[in-house]
Amino acid sequence: METKMKLNIIHSHLCFLLILFSSVPSFVVSFNEKLEGEDTERSGFPDDFFFGTSTYSYQIEGAYHQDGKSLSNWDVFTHTQGGQTKGANGDVANNHYHRYLEDIEMMNSLGVNAYRFSISWTRVLPRGRFGAVNPRGVTFYNDIIDNLLLQGIEPFVTINHNDFPQELEERYGSWLSPLMQEDFVHFAKTCFESFGDRVRYWITINEPNLFAVLAYKEGMFPPSHCSEPYGNCSIGNSIKEPLISMHNMLLAHARAVKLYREHFQGGSIGIVAYADMYEPLTDDDLDREAASRVLAFNLAWVFDPLSLGDYPPEMRRYHGNELPRFSVEERNYVKGSIDFIGINHYSTLYAKDCIHSSCNFQGNGHVIGFSYVTGERDGVPIGEPAGMDGMYVVPRGMEKIIEYLKKRYHNKPTFVLENGYAQIRQDIQVQDSLFDVKRVEFHKAYLASLAKAIRNGADVRGYFIWTLMDDFEWLDGYNVGFGLYYVDRKSLQRIPKLSAKWYKNFLTSNSLNDEEASSYESEEEFYIQKQRKVILSGVKTKQAEM
Repeated sequence: METKMKLNIIHSHLCFLLILFSSVPSFVVSFNEKLEGEDTERSGFPDDFFFGTSTYSYQIEGAYHQDGKSLSNWDVFTHTQGGQTKGANGDVANNHYHRYLEDIEMMNSLGVNAYRFSISWTRVLPRGRFGAVNPRGVTFYNDIIDNLLLQGIEPFVTINHNDFPQELEERYGSWLSPLMQEDFVHFAKTCFESFGDRVRYWITINEPNLFAVLAYKEGMFPPSHCSEPYGNCSIGNSIKEPLISMHNMLLAHARAVKLYREHFQGGSIGIVAYADMYEPLTDDDLDREAASRVLAFNLAWVFDPLSLGDYPPEMRRYHGNELPRFSVEERNYVKGSIDFIGINHYSTLYAKDCIHSSCNFQGNGHVIGFSYVTGERDGVPIGEPAGMDGMYVVPRGMEKIIEYLKKRYHNKPTFVLENGYAQIRQDIQVQDSLFDVKRVEFHKAYLASLAKAIRNGADVRGYFIWTLMDDFEWLDGYNVGFGLYYVDRKSLQRIPKLSAKWYKNFLTSNSLNDEEASSYESEEEFYIQKQRKVILSGVKTKQAEM
């Protein structure tokens, strides 16, 4: 009886999966027909170019309170303000902590030669500098690094990506205090000592420009500080606190770099900024100036001090004394404190002047650099909207943002450390997530734009897809996916999407052979047939085990 029940269950599961993979939504046309425009191949990039994927510890690891790890700011935030994250959290996430070998094998199967990941501060230093190093945390990341290198995959390590011990927030207010610089340098030193003999590429802090805004201006990220009119928080100053927190992050970065160069060396170290491109809403000179100003208030806010020694003149002009100043000693080690520029680029938006013109702040727009930023002009989006608010598919933006950086920072080596397409997860119709033709189109178009920038002389050395697999996407919880792999939220099984197959083919310069291609009307159908074979093989194995 028990065997019969198992067979019935397997048969039902098989029927469901075969139905799932038996049809492609009518809006999905032939893979090859949809991918119009310039086609870029791996051979169009330098031989030593890095192609990889990116992840972040809190978004995939899980094991939030295991093996000596303490509570982070995000652990506390998602448990006390879960409504802001769709009720989701990273307690389990994708259970990467226990499945990292499987995930590294997935990367190896793709053919990537680099992987960007972050170190969980609370896993390595649960109490910051107020406690001891957690050896189990160090062992976990040593295992990841060692196994990546065994597969020929270069580790790109981010030291801090939004999370830190909650104790540091409660002790002195985290990034609003200069004391956070001391803790960050201590954390960085621990990472250099533990992993520096094998890690050649370091990123100190991820997107300090975005974190400062979301945590201290709009109050959407912990510690949820803001003031009117930017948000309704119980504490905060939306004008001053973003500037103070950014100042402390930049000084923390620069001090960590100084330490690395003086005592460790052997690799390259930089920082990564969130880098949307901006275009004028109209041909008016004021809007052109607004677009340039937004770039300064967003991107140059990070890179001007670290390259040139001070904040952008555009910010000095309008912020005056509100903008912190670097002492002579600080300027000496802040200036030139990056070996490379890292950017996370997703979208392009319009900018409208709000200094000399009136602005209507209704709709989905927001204010940066005294400019109104929006994705629409006269109701028409700048590009096809993606599955996350404020993201549009505008491939030309990649070339433009690279060109901006090339001119402003004298063509310093640059890495695109995140680039990805947001898709609303369809948990009922999983095939809609698996047949992610739009994601493939996105990456092909953005890679073509990047290749054009490189042909025009830009010193770009790597491109990383965000992300390896669907994960916890901050305020969107698990409702939005960027991954090359779909993750079933119940079983946590990783299932390759069409984009994973495309990326593998791109990296290995493979395609369907003539016999395979003639047997199927499209690559989607080929993919479906492959999935059927995998499912049937799994069912036969289970039956044999009985």
